[in-house]
Amino acid sequence: MKSIPVIAIFDVGKTNKKLFLFDENYKIVYERSATLPETVDEDGDSCENLENLQLFIFDSLNKIFSLKEFNIKAVNFSAYGASFVYVGDDDRPLTPLYNYLKTYPEELSDYLYNNYGGKERFSIATASPILGSLNSGLQLFRLKREKPEIFKQLKYALHLPQYLSFLISGKAYSDLTSIGCHTALWDFEKNEYHAWVKQESIAEKLPPVVPSDKVLPVIFGSVKYKLGIGLHDSSAALIPYLVNFSEPFILISTGTWCISLNPFNQSPLTADELKMDCLCYLQYQGKPVKASRIFSGFEHEQQVKRIADHFNADSIRFRNIAFVPAIITHLKKTIKQPDVININESAFVSRDLADFKNDTEAYHQLILDIISLQFTSTTMVLKDTPVKRIFVDGGFSKNSIYMNLLASSFPNLEVFAASTAQATAIGAALAIHNEWNEKPTANDMIELKYYPPNQTAVI
Repeated sequence: MKSIPVIAIFDVGKTNKKLFLFDENYKIVYERSATLPETVDEDGDSCENLENLQLFIFDSLNKIFSLKEFNIKAVNFSAYGASFVYVGDDDRPLTPLYNYLKTYPEELSDYLYNNYGGKERFSIATASPILGSLNSGLQLFRLKREKPEIFKQLKYALHLPQYLSFLISGKAYSDLTSIGCHTALWDFEKNEYHAWVKQESIAEKLPPVVPSDKVLPVIFGSVKYKLGIGLHDSSAALIPYLVNFSEPFILISTGTWCISLNPFNQSPLTADELKMDCLCYLQYQGKPVKASRIFSGFEHEQQVKRIADHFNADSIRFRNIAFVPAIITHLKKTIKQPDVININESAFVSRDLADFKNDTEAYHQLILDIISLQFTSTTMVLKDTPVKRIFVDGGFSKNSIYMNLLASSFPNLEVFAASTAQATAIGAALAIHNEWNEKPTANDMIELKYYPPNQTAVI
């Protein structure tokens, strides 16, 4: 039997590590996953266990290349951002993979901002809100200041997606989707590294920047295949939409964070937008994508537990609560709605659950408050652009209350729940489509469900 041409994609999240094989029609024909235990760094802070991750990568490669039914044409990676691997002359990591949630010393960030134009000017130029260790460039600056001996030994600082590719090829590269992701490294006004990166001797530790569609010829045993250099996961998840839709759109990618991505908004960031957690990404073709973020997925999880505990309910039941417009009408008449939006959390966090007669009513108010936040966040990247559609993927796309309220909040736009199997992994495959796939890109990889606005539920 003739083997099936496929691409292998490693999709490395903070929690789950996955491997997919996609055929030329972008259908999943094989998958495996693992949840790897974390380790701790020298300060006792939790972090990725690089040894276990490497074992997963190499064990998975050995496995798929032994499967005779598949012809591995290419391999690529998508992984979470804001994480550097520091590689020495022996090509081994010099330090743990520090967690991007690690507390950052204020005196170091103050020094950097004060010497390069001040917080506001610096943040606008680099399209990076003040995020501490989530600004991965600051991690590298910290290494230089706090561990100068290790910094001297440093051959390359590689973002995690590029490190995974480096593991196989031994070739080090930087990728724009990782550099242009709130790293504080890239000057979006000049389209090059920011001045501080050069003046602080950081640039010399960063490998050459190459396009996201670059591939390297690699041999596994006797099998020749193409190896991608990896992409930042948020940028990879946008690619299937850019490939499938030409009319301007916003993608709201929902998970722990709900990120509104507008690839059709290249306007410079303003100081007010930065304060509201707006930022810019660089998409795989090098163009800026204006984005805004809210922590609503995490908040939803915490508040569902609070509602379940208060009403002695099973939290699982909230996954399938139907949208009832009459409840929204009632809540808007009887429950005070917020006049001012706090972008960091919704009004529901401080609500008294005794004000609601049952858990269904409380849950409708939770989503109503989250949508108020979502409306504010999405509007920031929507304004003054020709966008006519909003696509929602991830967890909230399956929440009928969320989708109906979102559609009612944007009555002049078409709002769709979008479903694509493993958008991030497919994006990493599509980035190098021409290097492995002789067929045209499939136009049925995204399923859409339209939600019309409901006048009784307008925010």
